Amino acid sequence: MTLRDFVAGLPKAELHVHHVGSASPEIVADLAARHPGSVPSDPAALRDFYTFRDFAHFIEVYLAVVDLVRTPEDVRDLTYGVARGLAEDQGVRYAELTCTPWTTVAVGVPVEAYVEAVEDARTAAERDLGLVLRWIWDVPGESGVPAADDTLRWALEHGPSALVGFGLGGPEQGVPRGWFEPHFAQARAAGLRSVPHAGETTGPQTVWDALTLLGAERIGHGTSAAQDPALLAHLAETGVPLEVCPTSNLATGAVASLAEHPLPAFVEAGVRVTVNSDDPPMFGTSLVEEYLVAADLLGLDDDPAGRSGLCDLARASVTASFAPDDVRRRLLDEIDAYATVTAAPD
Repeated sequence: MTLRDFVAGLPKAELHVHHVGSASPEIVADLAARHPGSVPSDPAALRDFYTFRDFAHFIEVYLAVVDLVRTPEDVRDLTYGVARGLAEDQGVRYAELTCTPWTTVAVGVPVEAYVEAVEDARTAAERDLGLVLRWIWDVPGESGVPAADDTLRWALEHGPSALVGFGLGGPEQGVPRGWFEPHFAQARAAGLRSVPHAGETTGPQTVWDALTLLGAERIGHGTSAAQDPALLAHLAETGVPLEVCPTSNLATGAVASLAEHPLPAFVEAGVRVTVNSDDPPMFGTSLVEEYLVAADLLGLDDDPAGRSGLCDLARASVTASFAPDDVRRRLLDEIDAYATVTAAPD
């Protein structure tokens, strides 16, 4: 068994993966054919479409794909297609899918219909694929406080039982985390977990703000935290995990090269990390590929110790998740069983 095959079969949890951003080229092409416009309906042409100049261009392209999701049928088909890809292609058993209902409701899909569509796909995915899905509803930062007002209200009034987290995505520059402090306070009071993006395209102060103002229980990306030894020490002491997405950080210019990615610095500092794929088709990656990138960055060779280290990364995502206790125990047991049977190389 090659290292790639080992990682592909390793039972995994995915904690930082975006709903629309996970649409395969085939799904996007189908949506583009339904709603002709600026997005290519040829899967091959999407490769060029997904070549990003910088983070601002990524947001521009991302929103063009978001605009293709215009009906409850689009939402349901997208969601089930993403679930199938996670389960069948990536060995994912549990995922917290970050959804941005505000952008879909803005084009005319009632929030009630949105919830019905994602929930129908979720229950079908668990029945058909054995994949347990939970939702994180995030605020699109580029749309500001009004989007936060709506997202919070919908979460409190219409959020399904599978909604576990409240997030904040989009650009960081010009979008202070403090704008959203009251929204996160109300979401946390209602039992939702705080999972904002921070420190991806701005400095470590944004991570501090996410922790102190938004009560972050996990940090999306947190790449620039490596620049602040005091922040690294704080993250290590408090155990707040970072959701690390190496290829995404390269594609959006958050790091200049994979060799410069701070993942090893995080691990050396004792910071809890999870490995994730973010918007995998857009970045030409997958969760399997991200584990292989992490293995290279952390020096996890194709030997028993290296494979054990990869199993530890998988366990870290499970323990950092908001999965129900029984799901967490089942997945940890499955990882342990897999490690026992397959950890030795050929």
